[in-house]
Parts: sequence; C-alpha cells; structure tokens
Amino acid sequence: MFIVSPSILAADFSVMGAEIKKVEKAGAKYIHLDVMDGMFVPNMSFGAPVIASVRKTSSIIFDVHLMITEPQRYIDDFLKAGADIITIHYESCEDPLSVIRYIRSKECRAAIAIKPATPPEVVYPMLKELDMVLVMTVEPGFGGQKMKPECLEKVRAIRTYANENGIDIDIQVDGGLTPDNTKMATEAGANVIVAGSAVFNAPKAKVVIDQMKRASELYPFGSGLGERVDVGKVRKRG
Repeated sequence: MFIVSPSILAADFSVMGAEIKKVEKAGAKYIHLDVMDGMFVPNMSFGAPVIASVRKTSSIIFDVHLMITEPQRYIDDFLKAGADIITIHYESCEDPLSVIRYIRSKECRAAIAIKPATPPEVVYPMLKELDMVLVMTVEPGFGGQKMKPECLEKVRAIRTYANENGIDIDIQVDGGLTPDNTKMATEAGANVIVAGSAVFNAPKAKVVIDQMKRASELYPFGSGLGERVDVGKVRKRG
C-alpha cells in the first residue's frame, strides 16, 4: 500500500488541527509528527502534550518520529498522547531493539530510522521485529532540504534483503520528497512517503498527494506491502 504521510513541521502551528483535517481530506493516510529535543538533532519542535492536544481533532494515523536521545524515557508519554506508530533512531540509544520490543508490546507499530551516514545493514537483524524502516534522505533536524538521491540505494538494499528473506515491511523515506522525485523513491522500494513543504505549502494539497500517488504506480514490489491491521482502530487511546 502506498501512503503519503505529510510532516506537520511544515504546517501552520496556529491552526494545527485544521491543517491536519485539510491533508486528511486531501487523501493523506498518516500525519508525520517530528519530535526533536535539541540534542539528538540541532533543533527543537514539540512533545507529547502537543500531540495529545491535536489527537482530539482527528482519528488519522499518528506517525510519530522521535528524534530524541534515549527515547525509551518517553515512550509511555507518546503512547498515552495517541501515537499509532512510533519511530526511534538506531543512533539514539544503546539498545534500540529493546525499545522496539517495548513499543510493540503496547500494541503500537514500531519503526527504526537511520540517518544518511548509517549503513542499511544495521537494520537487517531486527527487520522481522519491525513494522517499518525509515530511511532519512536528508540530515534530520530541519525541513525544506533537498533530497539526497544516494540515500535511495539504502532503500533498495533494505527492500531487496526483505524480499529475499520473505519479510513484509513498510519502508518510509523522509526528506525533500516532492511529486518530482517520488517515483525514484518508490522504484527503490519505498512505499511510505513523508512530505512536508511539498504538501502544506501547496495551493491545493490534494493535487500534490494525487501526483505522488500517480508517481507510485510503477512501484515494483507489489501492492500487498503495508496491508496490516489498522492500529488506529486496535489501540485503546488514553
């Protein structure tokens, strides 16, 4: 399943609830929420209280990307706030697999993100315990950057390894994605596209999301990927 997950970082924070509704109506299936602590990355954004507040405005899947040091300290806070997917960075803690197992034990989808300099092989041993891998196509921390196309080779490597080992997993890409380069990402093996400025800064979000969907039509790995239980309906929020 091909999914567009607009990044709320590019939205108007003064009307965040309305911005979420706008892109949901335009065809987005997820909302990507970037949490930054000013330590793991050189920027700060928002935390669990903000997510809990906007959770009241929509039932869309909350795709929470934790760009924070030692994320295990705050997993329960983000679960309580209403996260449906929690992504931690491989580079952010000593034992990422234990954090992944904890997230999944709480009936929440769990994902690992890797920075541009991190080799794809680090995720291979844990793929069977992941719901998604996020390959960063820019250095994390700031929106509006141009995609590093060389990072798509890591997407290709992870998808190839997953296929060869019979592992059904979503691969997400984040950083500089637009309708013009979405095809490159999906051909490499990605099926979840994070797009911030391209969606929220567009005159009509639906036009951009539709363009991205059309660009994914040559996706070479089949349409069965990502067809999992909608955890937004499974988890009891609160």
